[in-house]
Amino acid sequence: MTHDRPGRLRPASSLALVLTVAAVSSVSSACGGAASGDARGGTGTPKSGGNLRFAVGTDAGCLDPQQVGSSDTLYALRQTVDSLTDQDPSTGRIVPWLAKSWEVSDKARTFTFRLRPGATFSDGKPVDAEAVKKNLDAIPRLGGLAILAQGYLTGYRGTRVVDKLTAEVTFDRPNAQFLQATSTPSLGLVSPADTARTAQRRCGDGVHGSGPFTVSGYRQNQSLTLKKRTGYAWGSTAWKKKGAAYLDSVTFSVVAEAGVRAGSLGSGQADVIGGVRRQDEGVLRRGGAGVERRANPGVVFNLGFNNGRPLTRDLRVRQAAQAAINRAEIAGAVFPTGTRAATSVLSRTTPGYTDLSKDLTYDRDKAKSLLSEAGWKPGGDGIRRKDGKPLKLTVVSFSKAGSYEAALELVQQQLKDVGIALVIKRLEVTQFPQTLRTGDYDALWGGDLTRADPDALRTLYSTHLVNSYRLPGGALDTALDEQAATTDTARRNQLVAKAQQLIVRAAYVLPIVDQETLVGVAGGVHGLTLGASGGVRLHDTWKS
Repeated sequence: MTHDRPGRLRPASSLALVLTVAAVSSVSSACGGAASGDARGGTGTPKSGGNLRFAVGTDAGCLDPQQVGSSDTLYALRQTVDSLTDQDPSTGRIVPWLAKSWEVSDKARTFTFRLRPGATFSDGKPVDAEAVKKNLDAIPRLGGLAILAQGYLTGYRGTRVVDKLTAEVTFDRPNAQFLQATSTPSLGLVSPADTARTAQRRCGDGVHGSGPFTVSGYRQNQSLTLKKRTGYAWGSTAWKKKGAAYLDSVTFSVVAEAGVRAGSLGSGQADVIGGVRRQDEGVLRRGGAGVERRANPGVVFNLGFNNGRPLTRDLRVRQAAQAAINRAEIAGAVFPTGTRAATSVLSRTTPGYTDLSKDLTYDRDKAKSLLSEAGWKPGGDGIRRKDGKPLKLTVVSFSKAGSYEAALELVQQQLKDVGIALVIKRLEVTQFPQTLRTGDYDALWGGDLTRADPDALRTLYSTHLVNSYRLPGGALDTALDEQAATTDTARRNQLVAKAQQLIVRAAYVLPIVDQETLVGVAGGVHGLTLGASGGVRLHDTWKS
């Protein structure tokens, strides 16, 4: 496929569906913008200046977007790095950003990017083909620390500098998902000088991106401050404003309690908040604030089992837990209004989604029968036992108080109803990498991955990558590898459907709800929009 210029997307193969993701444009009517760029329909002439105060729930403790998977931290770091391409949130199309055009070979093994001239990193170095090469060459060296970026580069052979502004990226196998991956912050470009530094230094000291903002201050688990980069002139073609951003600065403050975040928005202490809960909606409305929301494509919110542990290695135990979950009750009780129960491991807005709701039916009697077949007998305290030992599973949660924790506690109650004790172990987000390495857990709470491409499944569930769930591989690995290697849309959808079936029917994970990104926005904030995969876009944002 060749992208000639903005507005001209000329398909050359069946990659069209992968690149034209209409499904991700399902935004609520509240997100319809006015001429000024106000996503909530406000009016007025945009003006420059001011500081935007943004309250989030967590901090990943790392300043390198190539190594961060936490949405709360990426809200900030996304503003500091540009990507080769962007994904238009209103259409799902891949559009120019740092690359003004590109070509994809028929077998999706070679991607040639032609860069726009004049872009620079915040340390003054040029954004050129050599910088692209150094970024892509360095990511595999980050290993598991670059959880998402590493998965996007499976089969990466190398990058050839054709000329100063032309880079040719080659893979040793077809890689149908790569072009969409170049629009993500995980493949956002950093200065060549940063690519030579250790992963730890990049996390601790930060990196130099070419984005419209730079990091001007950071206190771990407290705040992260961005300042506008003057002279910025190479934004995405999906943005409305040309040149530098409107805002002078943005301050992200870590406020763990969701209720406190909502209160700070209502009292005027914050302009924007992340992680809006169901019970916060009334508070925000009464305070004159709005809610920006987008149905997230990718892997749904779930409880994922560690198949390397003795208890959760048993298929009947996993399937019993699957049948014990009442997803509709969880969605309706604790998540924001409009949240839908999951019907597959992929959300409905993801290309290649398959409806597996029949496999996810709530059936408490079936759950009890499966546990009895597996030798687990009811105990006096309601928890089943076998060989004198209780059926007790430890789940690790990295989320803070709010809908996620309330949902986990409801899951805990539902599993207890069939005789499974779920012990909740709460850890800080910064402990995530070490926890995955040790595998000291029976289950992980969360597991969602927002991405407008079904290859999100391979990122989380391939044994060739991180393999957080210690899956056995086999047929699932084959399906995941083959879907990433084919450029035939129909064949890819078949393989993605098979992968979903294997994951759901083996109960490797328990899908809970389709995720949405919800951001509370004060009445005086205009032009804040959500990206195709849910991240915030602040270049066009202004305050009245």
